[in-house]
Amino acid sequence: MRQVTAQPLTAEAFSPYGDVLDTTGDPDRLINQGLCGRYHDRAQLDFGADGRAGISLFKAEPRALPYQLDMVERHPDGSQAFIPMSLTSFLVIVAPDNNGEPNTPLAFLTRPGQAINLHRGTWHGVLTPLDAPGLYAVVDRIGSSPNLQEHWFETPYVVLRPEPA
Repeated sequence: MRQVTAQPLTAEAFSPYGDVLDTTGDPDRLINQGLCGRYHDRAQLDFGADGRAGISLFKAEPRALPYQLDMVERHPDGSQAFIPMSLTSFLVIVAPDNNGEPNTPLAFLTRPGQAINLHRGTWHGVLTPLDAPGLYAVVDRIGSSPNLQEHWFETPYVVLRPEPA
């Protein structure tokens, strides 16, 4: 098997694939009599010309590292945001596009409190929580056209936990 070592999720490293949603730094504005910090407009949501935004709830079984990656998928007609509903980490796998096929995947480990928004057409692994309960709010495209392409790797990858610093 081929190996990929997960790295911490950062906005800079993840920017070619999507947006990191977190509360790093000062809020953009204070609201509610100064008792709430608003981190404003943090994701590039994209639902295409014939789609609309939908909010769904996903409940996924926790996985463990090392993790075997057999398949990635993408959504050509819209973005997809994964927002954990608990303060747990999850594994995010993405792959650059190479003429309609995924190239070598990259793996990221979120910190508790981080969420992601995958840009339209980004190859990515399935939802991979590392801890229970595996409950997520997902904001993505609702529409009548198919919005899923899958790619199965001939030789799977194994995603490894990073070495301790």
